[in-house]
Amino acid sequence: MSSTTVETAPIVYPDSDGMPMADNTQQFRAIVTIQGNLDALFRDRDDVFVAGDLLWYPVEGRPDIRRAPDVLVAFGRPKGDRGSYRQWEEGGIAPQVVFEVLSPGNTLTEIAAKFEFYDTYGVEEYYVYDPERGEMTGWRQAAGRLRVIEEIDGWVSPRLGVKFRREGGDVRLYLPDGRPFVSFVELQAQLEQERQRAEAEQQRAEAEAQARTEAERRAEAERQRAERLAARLRALGIDPESEMP
Repeated sequence: MSSTTVETAPIVYPDSDGMPMADNTQQFRAIVTIQGNLDALFRDRDDVFVAGDLLWYPVEGRPDIRRAPDVLVAFGRPKGDRGSYRQWEEGGIAPQVVFEVLSPGNTLTEIAAKFEFYDTYGVEEYYVYDPERGEMTGWRQAAGRLRVIEEIDGWVSPRLGVKFRREGGDVRLYLPDGRPFVSFVELQAQLEQERQRAEAEQQRAEAEAQARTEAERRAEAERQRAERLAARLRALGIDPESEMP
């Protein structure tokens, strides 16, 4: 009697869900700005992983249970490239902070499903930004559930240290040191302004140094002239140090 060994096919966890990162330029810009500023904020922390549009698989053996947050932050996880965030390979640590940026095509069902997923799998802070309306809604975990943040204006993220402010019909995020989140274009503009200011300061310093050099040159010329005059007076038998009668 012979036995038959049945081989089980390996479970595949795709690195893509086939969905675009964004539906329009406004949504894309918001996603990149949030992800980029958070990544820069924690650039010196080797134990903070920041990603955008990365599939998160919370349950081993269940590739059907997944979400791709627009931005996720996982504290306690090393930096580095990943095809997906497989929680069982990440020390069992779920991303603590998640951002979703809405597009006009999002349905209430999609929004509700995302909330249910993040609530179920342990996200501590969840923020939904609508760039078209300039609205931000946030939830914070309390007693094991995500609870709505009643007022987002002035809210400071416990995990990120980032402050949320309502300004001119929009919600803007600020780094812990008070600097606002900026896009790459805004950052380049700031760098160019800093470059121009540095050049202007250098030119001013060079002009001041040149002016000091010129003043020193004139003073030296005056000293030499005075010495020559004194020498002539001594040749005539006059002591230039004596008081005139």
